[in-house]
Amino acid sequence: MTYLVNGRSFDEEPEPGQCLRTFLRALGHYGVKKGCDAGDCGACTVWLDGEPVHSCITPAFRADGREVTTIEGIGSPGHLHPVQRQFRDAPGFQCGFCTAGMIMTSATFTEAQKADLPRALKGNLCRCTGYRGIEDAVKGVAGVAEAAPGKAVGTSVNAPAAEDVVTGRAEFTMDTHIDGMLYLKVLHSPHAHARIVSIDKTDALAVPGVHRVYTWEDVPRRRFTTAIHTDHLVDPDDTHILDRTVRFAGQRVVAVLADSVRAAEEGCRRVAVEYEVLPAVFDPEEAMADGAPQLHEAVDPFVLDPVHNTLVEIHSQIGDIDAGFAEADVIHEGTYFSPRVQHAHLETHGSIAWMENGRLNVRTSSQSPSIAKVKLAHLFALRPDRLRVFCARVGGGFGGKQEVISEDLAALATLDTGRPVSFEYTREEEFTTASPRHPMTLTVKLGAKADGTLTAFQVRNVSNTGAYGNHAGETLYAGGAAVMIYRCPHKKYDAFSVYTNTVPSGALRGYGMTQPAFAVESAMDELARALHMDPLALRRRNIVRPGDPLLALHEGPDDVVFTEDGLGKCLDLVGEAMARTAGEPSPGPGWLVGSGVASSLHETAPPTEHLSEAWVTLGDDLMYELAVGTVEFGEGTSTAHVQIAANQLGTTPSRIRLVQSDTDRTGFDTGAFASAGLFVAGNAVLRAANAVRDRILESAAAYTGTHVVMCSMDDDGVLCGDRRVSLAELVAAARARGIRFTAARKAYGSPRSVTSNAQGFRIAVHRVTGEIRILYSVQATDAAVIINPAQVRGQVEGGVAQGIGFALTENHQVDADGVMVNPNFRNYRIPAYADIPRTEVLLVDSADSVGPLRSKGIAECCINPVAPALANALHDATGVRYRALPLTPERIYRQLSESAAVTTGLST
Repeated sequence: MTYLVNGRSFDEEPEPGQCLRTFLRALGHYGVKKGCDAGDCGACTVWLDGEPVHSCITPAFRADGREVTTIEGIGSPGHLHPVQRQFRDAPGFQCGFCTAGMIMTSATFTEAQKADLPRALKGNLCRCTGYRGIEDAVKGVAGVAEAAPGKAVGTSVNAPAAEDVVTGRAEFTMDTHIDGMLYLKVLHSPHAHARIVSIDKTDALAVPGVHRVYTWEDVPRRRFTTAIHTDHLVDPDDTHILDRTVRFAGQRVVAVLADSVRAAEEGCRRVAVEYEVLPAVFDPEEAMADGAPQLHEAVDPFVLDPVHNTLVEIHSQIGDIDAGFAEADVIHEGTYFSPRVQHAHLETHGSIAWMENGRLNVRTSSQSPSIAKVKLAHLFALRPDRLRVFCARVGGGFGGKQEVISEDLAALATLDTGRPVSFEYTREEEFTTASPRHPMTLTVKLGAKADGTLTAFQVRNVSNTGAYGNHAGETLYAGGAAVMIYRCPHKKYDAFSVYTNTVPSGALRGYGMTQPAFAVESAMDELARALHMDPLALRRRNIVRPGDPLLALHEGPDDVVFTEDGLGKCLDLVGEAMARTAGEPSPGPGWLVGSGVASSLHETAPPTEHLSEAWVTLGDDLMYELAVGTVEFGEGTSTAHVQIAANQLGTTPSRIRLVQSDTDRTGFDTGAFASAGLFVAGNAVLRAANAVRDRILESAAAYTGTHVVMCSMDDDGVLCGDRRVSLAELVAAARARGIRFTAARKAYGSPRSVTSNAQGFRIAVHRVTGEIRILYSVQATDAAVIINPAQVRGQVEGGVAQGIGFALTENHQVDADGVMVNPNFRNYRIPAYADIPRTEVLLVDSADSVGPLRSKGIAECCINPVAPALANALHDATGVRYRALPLTPERIYRQLSESAAVTTGLST
């Protein structure tokens, strides 16, 4: 067969049944991405004779004799297609994994299609942007600007990789091939709880191309936790690479290594496994009861009560809770449920491992290559200098890649065979085996005086950690921030993290605070109505203000600095915006209109140790090299780090060459999570850049005989009084004396500060169908000094969009046997363009006390107030309180119908 791809002819014969996506990638066209392999996400979009198609569901043979165009074929860096330029300049991307598909779709739009983007973009999904940036890109609205030397901070400069992203040249994890590559696939358990009696590899090994079949007997018997933290002791070592006991449906049982994915999958099908099925438990309350099936033995000192499946308990009290309720004029109590939610980053987990000069190299989709390296060294007893772990560009994370869940098997197979090994998750594996948000059930009891002053604040939180305890304790403690947000002399917090026979829960944007925020902010709204108070007024009366102790779980000292009333300002801005936009008409007859608000506080770094090291060097080519271990996966830290360095060195971002996320080429970095990518790594970059700047200025002062206070950076030179010395001259003079302009500096996640958010919604609800339409969305955020305005706005919009999905559509559904029944984008519905309104983003005028250049990271926290604000608006519209997510039309209809029946006396 003959294929014409981007103007070049190929005589190739596709595999039987091969799709066009895998065929094109095998030819080296890595701009064609895999997001779903089901035609749902559009990341694989290419043109077939000029028409956009999803190549993952297009058979390769159908392209025979036809013209195929990929993202690489419509433009290149320096020679961009107009739509590529528009996506660069909007900017219309964050992680960039969906961008090639978005461009290939939108570059074919007519004016009529541009006027109807909800329909025109229905086949393309984005998890990062919130779609406003994509809309601006399609319509040619630019948002980026050039920065003057030394003025990068505060300017919406473009991402360093912008042109590579929009042309498909940016390399993501799996965008490479190594000669001799083998492929690994996994057989998963069909049972929620079982003991493996026997495994017969015979038929699997007989499959042509199969090299190895790994079972629990073939892997190191070292316990570990998949969770990533600097201090591994905060998570239980309750996991093996492969185990004889399986504790959830989907747990990996056998790994098959073969010459091709096809052969590895066939090998998995041929493995014969005999199981002894064990009793299973799926509900955490039932799991804590006497006589419940026990998941784990007492194998880890951090497992509190294995008999009752309790990993962690927290019991804390401030003041006298009974006295607080006795003082109250009004008491409200309610129980609220937040379900399991998947990250749905479009790039699935994956790793590629190979040996080079006797060293193991692992290229992986991770939020922390440094700690992945530590874990792999532990698992395989490797000296750290015999191991390199690094990331290319990562296609979204949101906490889902704060785990080591693909690296271990790829490393195992390479160490065993000496061959390069590729292990890439399918979309179904993401849903059934990767670590989603913890389901939590929270009972909130509040007491208040008639004027709204809180007298008692009690929370009981039961968190379902699933089969393993990765992130169980830390997310449970993080929930204390929802208690910290309000002043109250009497507080009580009881929390339980419980093992069940379900997919292990993990880290997801908001990290243990999103679920308690939904409960507490819903309860505050209900309390306000019981007091006949405006919900905003109740919050204003009780929120913590600078000078107040931040009391959540204890009264002891902590390292949190609280100097700005960002929360009060956020509430004021949202209140003003909601008042300014009031009076919008409803969509028509049958629609009920309501408004709701919610707020949140978030600490700017995790309470556990967080470390980052940055290196800055002025090279002989007069470019500054910035090396920092933080990974870029759409949170924008690479752009912010370059801006911080350029700002301090008196130059432009174009003169900063970034090296990142590579344990051979950068210092240690705990990871890009908990907003620490800006807060901690940003401080390291700031200190390293300042150190190099000071060395250059001191050298220039000595060279010119000028006092150092008279010297200042000037892009590619130094001004010393009336004399300007070029950097080239200074570098040559310094080199002659054996001096290099280079420095390394570290930063730690202490002291920490807090950032604040408030969200407002006005919605319409159809009284018959239960459909929700968002009429207006606004979020105010306290990001302190803004490093990149466009980037901050995009992070907030993306967080709101993800929160809307969490609140309205996303539901990880399992059957009576613990098996997920909707493991695909078609049935687990993340928001599409048509689902997301434009959010008005309001930025508080403030300055942080401890962040780099007085800034704060905000990518994590903006999701927290979204779900409760929607739930509060729904109650305002219908008069019915919904205490369980998601707020689906079926659930809304059912409760509205039940409420109407009770009101009219039709129900008994």
